[in-house]
Amino acid sequence: QVQLVESGGGLVQAGGSLRLSCAASGRTSSSFAMGWFRQAPGKEREFVAAIAWSGDNTYYADSVKGRFTISRDNAKNTGYLQMNSLKPEDTAVYYCAADRHRLSTATRTAAMYESWGQGTQVTVSS
Repeated sequence: QVQLVESGGGLVQAGGSLRLSCAASGRTSSSFAMGWFRQAPGKEREFVAAIAWSGDNTYYADSVKGRFTISRDNAKNTGYLQMNSLKPEDTAVYYCAADRHRLSTATRTAAMYESWGQGTQVTVSS
């Protein structure tokens, strides 16, 4: 099992930027695809971005494409989500997740990820 810890959340004004980090520990010798999801109050968890193990393939929700960038540094066992041009509708708890069954691709389906972090709050004020 891979343990994940997110950090970097906070309060930012609309138009601002934040960079979230996801530190992996435990079975980090295992290769895994990484995803970022978010959940706003009263809403279902939704896909934000995902990246394959090699970092060559990335995937984004339409709502964040062009504003968010997912990346990873496998040497540091850490993934990142750079969020620019933030909007109030980006306010949510952000979670990172690991999928050890996919290496060269990554899925948008939350149920396919077996390890999850505890989440970090992102609040964007208008």
